[in-house]
Amino acid sequence: MSETGEPRPQQLARNVNELLAELRVAQAGVQILFGFLLAVAFTGTFREASGFEKSIYLVTVLFTSAATALLTAPAAWHRLLFREGRRSEILRVGNRLVVAGLACLAVAVTLTVALIGKVIFGVAAMVALAVAVGGIFTVLWFVVPRLLRTRPPE
Repeated sequence: MSETGEPRPQQLARNVNELLAELRVAQAGVQILFGFLLAVAFTGTFREASGFEKSIYLVTVLFTSAATALLTAPAAWHRLLFREGRRSEILRVGNRLVVAGLACLAVAVTLTVALIGKVIFGVAAMVALAVAVGGIFTVLWFVVPRLLRTRPPE
């Protein structure tokens, strides 16, 4: 029995279902970003981009690809392993994959906004936007949860 009084298999099933539900939100964001990035590469304007801009773009696509792989892995693992009673492993490793995937997604979104800032307003805007957007993701996704973890539950 868990501390909530539910049997361990039931708790694991619930936790896996919660993880997969949370992934649906992140996956939607990653899919939209990836589609946007793929479309950009085939525009006439992109061909005129500087080597620096194309490099940032490629790094952004790589982070988006990594986020896609990391955020979809737990769903694939669940499909392949759930009948084998491996929910505990799916949760333990899946949680790490999701956190890494969210970090990649945060970097990809930050780089996308920074690249847009660079194309429209120049290097100063790119740096300012990267710091602002990266800071927002860092604080909301990683700092605040750690602060909440240090407080006792109500």
